[in-house]
Amino acid sequence: MKLGRIAWLLTTLVCVVAAVSALVDGYRGYAAVAFAVALSAAINLF
Repeated sequence: MKLGRIAWLLTTLVCVVAAVSALVDGYRGYAAVAFAVALSAAINLF
């Protein structure tokens, strides 16, 4: 696995964790933004 792909995978995972954490705490707007960033990072995996 290339280093760039690993970096995008970690970025995606961190953003998903941040989105879930924000959602659990009741911050829907921040969760939506973090999830959108996760989707944007996930595009670079393919």
